[in-house]
Amino acid sequence: MKSLYRDTMPVRKGEELDRKTLYHYIREKMPEVPSGELEIEQFGAGASNLTYLLRIGAWEAVLRRPPLGPVAPKAHDMEREYKILSSLYPLYPTAPKPYHFSKNEEVVGSPFFIMERRKGIVLDSTFPEGVTYDEQLGKKISKLMVERLVELHRIDYKKTELEHITKPDGFMERQVAGWIKRYDNAKTSEISGLKELTNWMRKSIPSSPKPTIIHYDYKLNNAMFSEDFSEMIGLFDWEMTTVGDPLADLGVALSYWTQPDDPEQLKTGLGKASVTTWGGFFTREEFLEHYANRSGRDVSMINFYLTFAYFKLAVICQQIYYRYFKGQTSDPRFAQLDQYTETLIQYALDSARGL
Repeated sequence: MKSLYRDTMPVRKGEELDRKTLYHYIREKMPEVPSGELEIEQFGAGASNLTYLLRIGAWEAVLRRPPLGPVAPKAHDMEREYKILSSLYPLYPTAPKPYHFSKNEEVVGSPFFIMERRKGIVLDSTFPEGVTYDEQLGKKISKLMVERLVELHRIDYKKTELEHITKPDGFMERQVAGWIKRYDNAKTSEISGLKELTNWMRKSIPSSPKPTIIHYDYKLNNAMFSEDFSEMIGLFDWEMTTVGDPLADLGVALSYWTQPDDPEQLKTGLGKASVTTWGGFFTREEFLEHYANRSGRDVSMINFYLTFAYFKLAVICQQIYYRYFKGQTSDPRFAQLDQYTETLIQYALDSARGL
């Protein structure tokens, strides 16, 4: 059975790390690490930050750094993510334990941090060999996804570093304005209906409930499960984590959670369809209902949050495509992302219109 944080592969051309420099840095700054040959592999999933497996003998860790090329201001902030994990890990052990942060760009070409490597099952479009799937398993995984999200939203953010680096007041107003601006900065073509969508979002912002910690990139392939699927043993990619409207976090989770009757473009825009489209997994309505029951929150305005989440995901895809369009990356996975961006914007527009 596969038992990996992510499926690893040889490092992609152009994304190599200087093995000798990194090894000497690790030995200097992390004396607990054994001596020996440093092996480096790359985690192939993910389209934003670059993530590597480091191995020296029996010691393993994960290194995260920003993508190559220019990045948007405040995006891909490794120090911020490191601080978040450092203060969150003791309260929410599903998050990985961070080991070390470095601003020294001479080591890997950018700031980076090193964290623990966890081993378990990460799901995307299929199950690993050895797992017998039935609908009860789909329901079990769905419940775990909802319950760990509710658990995160229950943590007192004032007990974490997030209290000092976030501004919960006016969160949704800033989010709507900020993501519209990000799209404008990464635009490569005109998309029909965009103006109608952005005007609707500006005018339709609901009153937010009490702020909580939000992961803001909560999706199945950012989670890791034990081999018997009895628990979620890891949750990764905390780059977007902040304190804000918990329903915005729920909207993001629902935007990633595709279901069998979704349009094909929505299910396969980022690759093969997710296992959430298999029989037994919650529908978005069931996910929403279970969240409402477990959290006690009013979710009657979820249409706004889901609409905004589709737009936010569209902007993320457009920012990645913009780097490809400008020649800042040659990763062929990104060549068609502009088409998926348009699909998401049209889907958000349909959602805003109540279709």
